[in-house]
Amino acid sequence: DEYWSPRIVGEINDSYVKLAKLKGSFVWHRHEQEDECLVVLQGQLLIKLRDRDIELESGEMLIIPMGVDHLPIAREEVHVMLLERKTTVNTGNVLNEMTVGDRWI
Repeated sequence: DEYWSPRIVGEINDSYVKLAKLKGSFVWHRHEQEDECLVVLQGQLLIKLRDRDIELESGEMLIIPMGVDHLPIAREEVHVMLLERKTTVNTGNVLNEMTVGDRWI
């Protein structure tokens, strides 16, 4: 029931499979050493990049390459699945009150 707080549901090699609920705006950030893969399970998600915006619908996937600044925005509640290396910090290069550690379901 927490937003922007991914929970680990499994492992694949050196990566975690995470589920999260999103609502509102996150924080501009980038992952210097990891690509990020996200799949929208329910809802609509806007991913702002420095040069364009990407709208994702339920069932759509996006891979954000390492080093790319991005800002996720969920106007309404969105459910996502994330595939990320185990070293990935949810807020990337930004450490603030939205940064969370590894949490298993």
